[in-house]
Formats: sequence, C-alpha cells, structure tokens
Amino acid sequence: MMADNQAIDLSPCTTPGTVCVLGIDLGTTSVKAALVIETEQGQIVTQSCSRETEAQADSPAAGAQRMEQDVQKIIKALNECLVAFPQEHLQRVSRIGISGQMHGVVFWKTNQGCKWTKSGTGHTFQPGEVSHLITWQDGRCSSSFLSSLPQPQSHLSLATGFGCATIYWYLKKSPDFLKPYDAAGTIHDYVVAMLCDLERPLMSIQNAASWGYFNCRSKSWNTEILGESGFPLDLLPEVGDPGDIAGRMPHDWHGIPKGTEVGIALGDFQCSVYSCMTERTDAVLNISTSAQLTVPMPLGFQPSETPDSLSAVAYFPYFDGNYLAVAASLNGGNVLATFVDMLARWMAELGYDVLESNIYTQMINAALAQNDTRLSICPTVFGERHMPEQLASVTSITASDLSLGHVTRALCHGIIQNLHSMLPFQHLKEAEVKRILGSGSALSRNEVLKQEVEKIFPFPVIYGKDVDAAVGAAMVMLHRRYKPIVKDCLI
Repeated sequence: MMADNQAIDLSPCTTPGTVCVLGIDLGTTSVKAALVIETEQGQIVTQSCSRETEAQADSPAAGAQRMEQDVQKIIKALNECLVAFPQEHLQRVSRIGISGQMHGVVFWKTNQGCKWTKSGTGHTFQPGEVSHLITWQDGRCSSSFLSSLPQPQSHLSLATGFGCATIYWYLKKSPDFLKPYDAAGTIHDYVVAMLCDLERPLMSIQNAASWGYFNCRSKSWNTEILGESGFPLDLLPEVGDPGDIAGRMPHDWHGIPKGTEVGIALGDFQCSVYSCMTERTDAVLNISTSAQLTVPMPLGFQPSETPDSLSAVAYFPYFDGNYLAVAASLNGGNVLATFVDMLARWMAELGYDVLESNIYTQMINAALAQNDTRLSICPTVFGERHMPEQLASVTSITASDLSLGHVTRALCHGIIQNLHSMLPFQHLKEAEVKRILGSGSALSRNEVLKQEVEKIFPFPVIYGKDVDAAVGAAMVMLHRRYKPIVKDCLI
C-alpha cells in the first residue's frame, strides 16, 4: 500500500487486459479510497487517499447514549478523497467497490436523496433529503427496550445500533421522524443507491445480517415477524449476494466514466479480512475504533437459526456462503481515545492546553518504558453486545502503580485481554490457526498494543500494511464472478 496521495505510475491501465478498480470505505471516523490495478501478469498496484470525516453530529434531541453523524460531512470527505486522485487515473476506472461501517442506518427520500451538479472534473453529488446516520455505536435502545421487541428468526442477536432496532425505536418513540422518508440503508448502501440511481436501495447479505431480523439461510428478511408488529416493511432494502453488481453509473463522477459498474455495498469488516487473509489457517485481528478477532469457519458450516444472546462469538456471513467466527468487541481504539480525551480535559481544568496528539505520544512512550504492571483494567467502557450492562473497572490499585506508564500499559493489556476472553487462544488452536494477521489504525500506531497481543496470543503475528477495507472492496470487484447486473442504470 502506498502512502496517501503518493504518485505512482498507473500507465499499465492502458495495456489491454488490465482492470482498474476504485475501492471506497466509509468508516466510523474517516473515508478512504484506494485505486487498484491488476495487470495480465497479476500484479496489483495501489494508490490511496484518506480524509477524516469529523462528522459527529450534535443533535438537539440527542442524549448521551445517541451517536449520530452528519451525512453531508461524510460525503464531503469522500469528495475530497476523489479530488486528490489524478484525473487521468480516475478516467480509467471500470468498477467501483464500496464498503463501510455496518449496523447503522440512514434514511432518505426516493429521488430526492442527493443533488447532482456539474463541476470541472465531472459530475458530483451532495446529500439532499437525508437524515443523520445513526451509527453502530448508538446506545438509545436499552436492554429493556430490546427485550420488548419480537424475537428475530436469525442466528445473530439483536443489539442497540442495529438498523432494525433503531427503526423500531423511532416507530415507538418518535414516529413522526420516519414520515418524510421512504428508503433506508447503511451509509454505504446510500452511496451505492445514489451512484446507480436506484429506485429502491439494494443491500448485501453482509449488511442485512448486521441490521438484525435477517435469515442468512433463506436470504430473506423476517417480514412476517416484523409485519405483525407494525414495522415499516417498505424501509427494508432488497438484498443481493456480496460481490454482485448493483448497477452502472448514469453520470460520470469526478471523471470516472459514465457506465462504470458499482458493486453492492459490503461490510467493512469482511472487506478488511478479504484484503489480507490468504490461508484458512489465518486469524485476523483488527483494532480500529472497535476491535475484532476472527477465524474462518469450516466449509459448509451453517449457524443455528436462533441467536445465542450470551455468546461472545458471532458468525458473520462472508463470501460464497461461507462464515467467519468473530469476537466483535465494542472496545478498541475508542477506549484509548476516551482515555486521551479524559487526560486532555483534566489538563484543561488545571489550566493547561495540550494537544491530544501530544498526550497520546507521551502516554505510549511512558508505557513502553513500563513493561509490566499489577494494575488491572477491564476496558469495557462501551459495554459489549453480549454483556451490555458490563462497564469498565479498575482493580489491584496500589500507590506504586499509578504512573501514566502503568495505567496506559494496563489499559492496552485490558483491550487485548478482553478480546482473548471472547475468543481464547485455545479456540484458535482448535481451529488450527497458524498465525495472526494484525491490522487496524489503532494497532498499527501503538507498539504497546502489539506487545500485549504477542504476550497473550502465542502465535506468529504479522502486521500487514495492506490490511485495508477500501483495498478489500476493490479486490472483491477484481476477483468475484459476477451475476447479471441487478439494475442497469446506464442512460
């Protein structure tokens, strides 16, 4: 993977038989785009660009447990990424793969979801009649509220932040909110719908499973269960297989040609795994905003049809009917960010203005000098889906273990130990795991986390620079065998 905005020679795109694909990932905190080229010799070269979205929305109605993002700012960051690519490179793109943060939901009005405008580099679009994105981190659906909802016919338990749970919340708590909208999807489903001018949003099995009330075996929504409780079924997208084509662009977009194929939006987690997992004996550890540890399930595996709400391991649909066993923790880099924010606020209260980036650097350096500590931190400040009521705690506190190095070391250990409690080393051994592939922004920039991974999981750990959801989304579009286009929007 090249550094962001680094210029490379993409002239092989002009050679017959090569394919140029754009991969996009709409993440929780940033948008990333990657241009991937495959030659006849099978060589893959990439160029990438990322932008922070800074999209956290301050809604007047939002409480402390609500997490919403401004779609305008997300699309702004996306546009900035594409503008950073040379025009001659974008003009060679023939396919687009898009992934993004799962579980969340955004609402829009059909045919009014965006406004296309002509610019110097081609057409661009801006959000129109679109709600905020209610993200996977949203906590408005309490345990008592979730228990009042119908039991889903799905192998995955329902949790707060899941699209269908959020829709239920609005239906019961604020029904007027839903009235202006007749379409819904994840943020990346929205972008695909806008690019292809879809009358009705199209969602992959990966994203549908992340919403709840979806049966992966039958590849269908629990429409009977939902309908009996008054759920607005018209908001449920159509569902297709991951890797299929959603449509073609009716406009050029930032110079990308009209008619370019766009894939059905994919889960960012699955795309991250796809970008790096080369052997079935690989386990993938990703620590970004949240954290996931995953291993592939045996070929032919089918999860049970009823959820186990107490299980720490979930089974995510992957590709070709396969599944990944995933310990999906809500506590990853966001825990470290919360700790840094706390320190910054304390410093401000003491009359000192310190950059958070400086705090982060100093605390990591302090922990590197502190190899071990008796301090124990359970880092679940955001709870866990299988234990939503479990919050963070600190134990074994002694006067000698209160330095910044001790606390940071204990916090990093706690993040990894929490993952280990969800998917222990012994289970990885039984799955015949030979190595762990480490990925994610929080892991890549934190040497202390890496040390703790290697202490707790006694496998060779490979930190791959190419582990990337945007690259994975592009690779899917390079490698998949496509069915006929679901909707041909070329006009």
